[in-house]
Amino acid sequence: MAEDHNNNNNPSNKNKAENAADTKMSAGDVEQPGRQFYIPSQIVSEFGEKGRDHLNQSFRSQFLLALTAGSFMTFGAVFSILLATGIDAKGIYYLLSGIGFAAGYAMVFISGAVLFTEINVLLPTYLFNITGLMQRNILKFWLSAYIGNIIGALFVGLLIQSSSSLTELFYSELSIYLEHKMKFMEHGVKGWFEVLVSGILANWLIGMAAFLTTAARDITGKILGTTLPVVLFVAGNFQHSAANMGYFSIGVLSETQYSWYEYILFNLIPASIGNLIGGALLVSLLFSYAYKDDIQTALNKN
Repeated sequence: MAEDHNNNNNPSNKNKAENAADTKMSAGDVEQPGRQFYIPSQIVSEFGEKGRDHLNQSFRSQFLLALTAGSFMTFGAVFSILLATGIDAKGIYYLLSGIGFAAGYAMVFISGAVLFTEINVLLPTYLFNITGLMQRNILKFWLSAYIGNIIGALFVGLLIQSSSSLTELFYSELSIYLEHKMKFMEHGVKGWFEVLVSGILANWLIGMAAFLTTAARDITGKILGTTLPVVLFVAGNFQHSAANMGYFSIGVLSETQYSWYEYILFNLIPASIGNLIGGALLVSLLFSYAYKDDIQTALNKN
């Protein structure tokens, strides 16, 4: 009895009892778990803010981040080939190749590096909602991002070639990838426009990868959101200029049947135009129009 009396007078026990009572009192009120992702209007607002932040960076920062993004593209290209080498089943082959390249995009998205095709989504989202669309520094940023991506991709390609780390089997597989990407050259002018249309599809998907990555609130969700659209565009052989920079940077430094100017004229140029259309119109413009009031409110706060 004395023990019961001491337990009842113990402050900690009283607090526990009170807390238990409070829990019972609120048992009827169902507490809803917090959302584990951002809603579309929040994502579009974030796109606009990221585009503004990129634009407000110094040229030095923009260019260095573009170099970094280009280097990640070459790493992704190498990983995609290494994972898929020796796989005969097409479905598994495309899946592994896509997962490999998704590693490069995940590094870009999470690190804040500047990828030409990604800013084709972020910058237009910002520009569609402010006055004075075509500013001189905007064109300068686009150009620096593109050139920086190419130089970064070539730099890693040169390091990999100099290291002699990869086997002949890797280069045999690389030649197959390059043939798939350059097959449009055989169709002449028609093939050039086919690459352009393919580029639209590619950056539509990468725009959605950026969308899903931004929606996620944890690192696992961001990686998964990046991976799904990347696997789809790799499996579909859709032409993504930034991704192709990764493959071409190794191809141009090794013995392949294509010249550097063929990579540029018959793939990178039409793919880049298509990427701009796909990212700016089918992602940025579409969602900016749908959530126009929300994004303007967010941008005007700053």
